[in-house]
Amino acid sequence: MLERSRREMASEILRNKYWILRHGKSIPNERGIIVSSLEKGILKEFGLAEEGIAQAQSAGEQFLKEMNELRERFFGPSFELQSHEKYAEIWALDEIDPLTPPDGGESVADVVSRLVSVLTTIESKFQGCVILLVCHGDPLQIFQTVAAAIKQDTISNNGELGDIIRKVLVPSILSQHRKFALLTGELRQVA
Repeated sequence: MLERSRREMASEILRNKYWILRHGKSIPNERGIIVSSLEKGILKEFGLAEEGIAQAQSAGEQFLKEMNELRERFFGPSFELQSHEKYAEIWALDEIDPLTPPDGGESVADVVSRLVSVLTTIESKFQGCVILLVCHGDPLQIFQTVAAAIKQDTISNNGELGDIIRKVLVPSILSQHRKFALLTGELRQVA
């Protein structure tokens, strides 16, 4: 009997195929500042730039319903409205310990907890669908890290999906999320 591939095993765990799309270029992207709080992130002054609007239109339909769990990772008040150059500090901390959040913000593990909720909800409601997740860079690269761990059989593929995903809450896996960085407006197949 031939041994099953990791992709086949992952497809048994995930009932759907996933694509991700990072939001189009935003005004904070153009200005080179971090806007990660929900309160500021929804303000018009920090919305999509003209280029981002064009990217969104070319990418397809927008979500009809906002999923709070897919919001931007909150980096904390000390990083809010700071230069994009500060991301390097956050990601360096993530490499050392992705379970510890930046001061007042969310850790990589915190974001995984939100994504587990999204993924288990989607997987319980749909089967055999192609799902497009549209949100921000950090949550999407963290989502890819989780999906890659499942596909590469880094974790045991036995049990409920939520339990399997929670097993990736280990620094050696979560600290790798920057390998999955996305450009604004980039579309990528995940699973």
